[in-house]
Amino acid sequence: MREIAIFGGGCFWCMEAVFQRVIGLEKVISGYAGCRRKNPTYEQVCTGTTKCAEVVKIEFDPKKISYEELLHIFFAVHDPTQLNRQGADVGTQYRSVIFPQTSEQEATAKEIIEKLNPQFNNNIVTTIEHGEFYEAEEYHQNYYNTHPYQGYCQVVIAPKLEKFKKMFQKYLNE
Repeated sequence: MREIAIFGGGCFWCMEAVFQRVIGLEKVISGYAGCRRKNPTYEQVCTGTTKCAEVVKIEFDPKKISYEELLHIFFAVHDPTQLNRQGADVGTQYRSVIFPQTSEQEATAKEIIEKLNPQFNNNIVTTIEHGEFYEAEEYHQNYYNTHPYQGYCQVVIAPKLEKFKKMFQKYLNE
């Protein structure tokens, strides 16, 4: 039985590239959540007025990897202490956010945040929100894998992938 996890940790291309390499994941889709409008476009989200966050929707097999393990990866590959930004990507659409799909996921997310908070120099600002997921445009899907030599991919995404590979070898699906 598959479960769904939805995480936002900056640019969805970064999160997608990392989670595509995790064992037990059946599908990773870039999209938007937490929006005040239905079916937003990338151009609308970029204005910062839609309340949308760039997120990834992850379909996973909980027999192969747990939601808690996914959360640990999520918190390790972005900076959950930066409010409404990740590096040079600035705006509410780049916020650190979790969209739990069940009450169990919400409780687990709150527990992990509480446990991890003392490990950071600043407080974790990751929010827990509820909202519908909207799939991003096709040209955003599988972005790193189809554009590995693009500047943003080399400078921003590749280092996150290296960090993931070093920290989470046992979860690596390569």
